[in-house]
Amino acid sequence: MKDQGRYFLKDSVRRSVDFSRTDQYLGVDPPPIQKPVPEGAAVTALPDLGRLGGISLEGAIRSRESRRSYSREPLSLNELSFLLWATQGLRGVPEQGHALRTVPSAGCRHALETYLSVFRVTGLERGLYRYLPAGHQLVLLKKPEDLETATTRAAMGQKFAGRSAVTFIWTAIPYRMEWRYGDAAYKVIALDAGHVCQNLYLACEAIGAGTCAIAAYDQEKADSLAGVDGEEEFVIYMAPVGKVVTR
Repeated sequence: MKDQGRYFLKDSVRRSVDFSRTDQYLGVDPPPIQKPVPEGAAVTALPDLGRLGGISLEGAIRSRESRRSYSREPLSLNELSFLLWATQGLRGVPEQGHALRTVPSAGCRHALETYLSVFRVTGLERGLYRYLPAGHQLVLLKKPEDLETATTRAAMGQKFAGRSAVTFIWTAIPYRMEWRYGDAAYKVIALDAGHVCQNLYLACEAIGAGTCAIAAYDQEKADSLAGVDGEEEFVIYMAPVGKVVTR
């Protein structure tokens, strides 16, 4: 088992892949950059980015830490808009099958989707949302009464996951990366998740908020919360966000 895990991290995985058999090489059209909006779902346009916070990049890096205690202060819609842009926002007009974003991704494939358990965000109903990067929008998926409890259970009982203002839930759609990289896709999907979460940490510092990455979660409960099938799309990372408790 140890050897298998270490092999996953080595470049030998990529060298062992026959790229002449990938769907990209075979001429298959690339998968879309985001999932479609469910018919009849409510979509919220996020505000344009303004100036938020007064911290330098150096300051954000120096002060970055995992924070598990949050105040009851809500996030503003502007702040949530900034966090979503910082983690999966587009930097240009999307083209078929790919788009330049604010985080790096192998081959510009961006296999991640962003879901949100929204508890306290001014201007948003409490509920489960999905980010639509192509239009910088949110789509409301459901409004479960037990959202805080379900989010905590998905995080294996880590209570701060249900006490945040919003909890980010990232899923992977592996085929977006498999289309180009075949079996080498899985290592770079994991790397991409790290890029996204680090941007969230730094963006949180800029607005006086905090986060803590969660990799210990219950796969079935997390997939159920996000409403994904657990096969073609599944949760790979979580991160609660809330305003920092002032001492």
